[in-house]
Amino acid sequence: MSTLYIGLMSGTSLDGVDGVLADCAGPRPRVIAHAESPLPAPLRAELLALNTSGHDELHRAWLAGNALMRLYADVAMRLLADTGTEAAAVRAIGAHGQTVRHRPGQFDGTGYTIQLAQPALLAELTGLTVVADFRSRDVAAGGQGAPLAPFFHHAVFGRDDAAVGVLNLGGIANLTVLRPGGGQIGFDCGPANALMDGWCARHTGQPFDREGAWAAGGQVHAGLLAALLAEPYFALPPPKSTGRDLFHPAWLQARLDAWPGLDPRDVQATLAELTARGCADAVRLHGRDVAEVIVCGGGAFNAHLMRRLGALLAPVAVVASAERGIPPQQVEAAAFAWLACQCVEGRKLALTSTTGARGARVLGAVYPA
Repeated sequence: MSTLYIGLMSGTSLDGVDGVLADCAGPRPRVIAHAESPLPAPLRAELLALNTSGHDELHRAWLAGNALMRLYADVAMRLLADTGTEAAAVRAIGAHGQTVRHRPGQFDGTGYTIQLAQPALLAELTGLTVVADFRSRDVAAGGQGAPLAPFFHHAVFGRDDAAVGVLNLGGIANLTVLRPGGGQIGFDCGPANALMDGWCARHTGQPFDREGAWAAGGQVHAGLLAALLAEPYFALPPPKSTGRDLFHPAWLQARLDAWPGLDPRDVQATLAELTARGCADAVRLHGRDVAEVIVCGGGAFNAHLMRRLGALLAPVAVVASAERGIPPQQVEAAAFAWLACQCVEGRKLALTSTTGARGARVLGAVYPA
């Protein structure tokens, strides 16, 4: 039976789709190839708009999901073409979809998490088995539905001789702490790129602050930083998860109102410091024994943010995941290739220490080719 899987991921940064072809034979999966595609501007705008209630949103969400699956299919087909791999050689695609709402445990005691995806359409477009809807079972079992990547992090970054932190800096930051012998915890720290990217686009017209250069030229505003860090989410104990449902432009504006007329560059510097402080505080509270922190996701390319993390966490080493075998932009897609393998093989994941679910569950729904 084939051990090749494709993982497809579009994260809360809304910057594009990443895909990998991975060999999941053995305990340590291996990435064979990577492909990516930016989100077309109209689709990105619609997915961002669907994070909040709006007119005819069920209709719009379904069509946006269709459009996203066509983009997913293009990336998957490119991976096959680039590597000369026959579709029949791939066991399944793990398709995360696009998170537009994340409210676990709320309203009725169960809540929900929504990742826009049309896995049936993706199966039709590719002719491959598709595994999707990874988070719902965890939420149904009383969990946060996130983060799920810690299980994969253990497979690729875990060490027998020391504890390791893995910090994923996408739209939202999440931390995994891996300890020798298999112990792990994982949770969302708070915002990473979501607020910074939105502020940068609003004031510079650029989709993100390349290498953090704009923020590096500003001054952190102590009062604004304190107001941002006063958000109660930061003080919650894990397991916990968050998203754009909480950390959105209106949340930021409500705190900016106390300081009208701030230089936009200083706000950007303060948002970068918010991300760095939120992550560093999480490591100090829950991973004080880690020997190093491995950073993945788009934030790993933000040189200013990486410098601030290094300064705040010293003497603990802060390294990009490329130094440990997987480039930062490939880690999340590889995680969903690996999670698809666990689902197809019927393996239950012990979720309690990361998401707070009531016990081990098989995650994902299978759409056969």
